[in-house]
Amino acid sequence: MKILAIDVGTGTQDIMIYDSEKELENSMKLVLPSPHLYISQQIRETENDIYFTGEIMGGGKIKKSILEHKEKGYNVVMDSKCAKTIRDNLEQVKSIGIEIDDDMSKYMDYTKIRMADINITQLSKLILNYDLDFDFDEIAIAVQDHGYNENMGDRDFRFEKIREKISEPISPLELGFKNDLPDYYTRMQAVRRTLKEEGIDTTPLIMDTKFASIAGMCFDEVAEELDSYIVIDIGNGHTTAASIENGKIQGVFEHHTSSLTGKSLERYINRLATGEITNEEVYNDHGHGAHVLNPIKKIEKVIVSGPKRELIEKTNLDWHHAAPGGDVMMTGTVGLIKTILG
Repeated sequence: MKILAIDVGTGTQDIMIYDSEKELENSMKLVLPSPHLYISQQIRETENDIYFTGEIMGGGKIKKSILEHKEKGYNVVMDSKCAKTIRDNLEQVKSIGIEIDDDMSKYMDYTKIRMADINITQLSKLILNYDLDFDFDEIAIAVQDHGYNENMGDRDFRFEKIREKISEPISPLELGFKNDLPDYYTRMQAVRRTLKEEGIDTTPLIMDTKFASIAGMCFDEVAEELDSYIVIDIGNGHTTAASIENGKIQGVFEHHTSSLTGKSLERYINRLATGEITNEEVYNDHGHGAHVLNPIKKIEKVIVSGPKRELIEKTNLDWHHAAPGGDVMMTGTVGLIKTILG
């Protein structure tokens, strides 16, 4: 079996091509800039009005780059689909001076920029340049998606859906979506549409980046020897931790990395393990929330990943940097691959 796994993060998109006839460590790997970074660069290099088309994607620096472009005196128009990258509410997009218009033919003199989290065509050209096969049995993609509900804020809605998904102890490998992807995950749905537009007939596995990472960390060689432990992804924007016992998630909390210190992180991890952590304490500290089903017996080890993982060094916890498949950058892609393999 051949699997293409892509984990789209804030700083990088991490790509692994897995072949079941080879060891996981011998998989082909790529670490490329995250899509929002090169789209932002396109904006900065454009000396013209811009028309955006394409799909909802991770916004990152795009909004900031668009506003800087407008400050130079240029006009910016977006189609109604990709405009939701800025805000799901299009009236809010218009309020910052971006025009919404689906008729691209009216903007022939504008520079066109296509927005999407995934560009399989571009990736295939890169792989084929090395005379490598670009034919896959399965495709798995991870993006972070807060979900959208017009009656609830992103922070609340995201954690409500996490709580629903983990209503009982569950293997991290059960947190992906294939034929059951909900409509409210608009960014994930956009990834699926993008693949169809690029001629991909295979229904992809779609997973949240944080839970792909959590799944991958459980296959680190140290974690595989443990029974009761914590996995934590300390990202540029969010920090997500799960308590694991008997291979299943017993509790989870999610916070904003910029709001955490070594001291507060250590306290939250310990309280997650004992089952004492509450949703209110994390939410009132400007985090997303916490949800605990059961305490775990003990913290045998804290398995950590993510670009801001050095924060764990400011704690007194017994920690280990995750490197499933022998690579600290491939935690999410390994999680995607293991989820498909079951």
